Amino acid sequence: MPETATPPKKFSLQEYKTEVHVDWCPGCGDFGILSSIQQAFFQLQIPPHRIAMISGIGCSGKTPHYVDTYGLHTLHGRALPVATGAKLANHQLTVVAVGGDGDGYGIGAGYFVNSGRRNLDMTYIVFNNGVYGLTKGQASPTLGKGLQTKSMPDPSIQEGVNPLAVALGAGYTWIGRGYALDVKSLVSLIVQAIQHKGTSFLDVFQTCPVYNDLRTKEWYAGEDIGRTRLRRLDADAGWDPVVRDPGNLDEVVQKKTRALQTSYETGDSLAVGLFYKIDLPTYDEQLADKVPALKDHPLIDLPLYQRDVTPLFDELA
Repeated sequence: MPETATPPKKFSLQEYKTEVHVDWCPGCGDFGILSSIQQAFFQLQIPPHRIAMISGIGCSGKTPHYVDTYGLHTLHGRALPVATGAKLANHQLTVVAVGGDGDGYGIGAGYFVNSGRRNLDMTYIVFNNGVYGLTKGQASPTLGKGLQTKSMPDPSIQEGVNPLAVALGAGYTWIGRGYALDVKSLVSLIVQAIQHKGTSFLDVFQTCPVYNDLRTKEWYAGEDIGRTRLRRLDADAGWDPVVRDPGNLDEVVQKKTRALQTSYETGDSLAVGLFYKIDLPTYDEQLADKVPALKDHPLIDLPLYQRDVTPLFDELA
């Protein structure tokens, strides 16, 4: 009798969770992001041993401790270079980097820009709450000028960074924004980001009930104005963020311009959803064109390059 193929293993949602106690503050928006990441992995049925989660420092930095995959809790602002190294070493991994707005848009801003232009096939999710939560509520790079949370002695005197605008300029090929407490929509965005071939960037509005008393769940829900402040882009029939012809510069500029304008909407209308998407050759693919062996094997499986450098040292002696 012919042999029957063994069906692939079906992973349960629980298999993407660890037994580590989650020690975020009650009501923290991080819980919604963590749950969304776990559910996205479950929906995609990616084997946990094929996932690498990389984080920086901050409340968000604890995320890999709570997801049962490979994980690295790295240095402040350094999640992206470490994630880059992991992806280059083994391009068969699904690599997801996470960090906070202080971690990613402050000390890690240089890595944020260069990761976008490189276009490796990996995902970057930022927990954006406007404050440095782990160090007791200082203003983060995204807190707007003139705003003062309860943890600050005076209003901020600096302009806030627009991370989506930076991402558009840096060259990210998938750019989105979500909301931590809308888990259903956030799961969908994370799934799309991971499925995208290229560097995907997802900024997530996240509540910090301890230190940010301005951007609360009640504020996002618009309880003071009688309607939600979050405007879903997928509810707009005329919204089309996908570049159909990457070689058409006019289309690229038009889509980027509209995404940029939408990212600057503030006040009582904050857009969430997919802002921009373009399919371009990834760094991984271009590297494999130079090193054909990478098409079939990850770098870690290839033999080490052997070369006697003794003559070079002799010349320098």
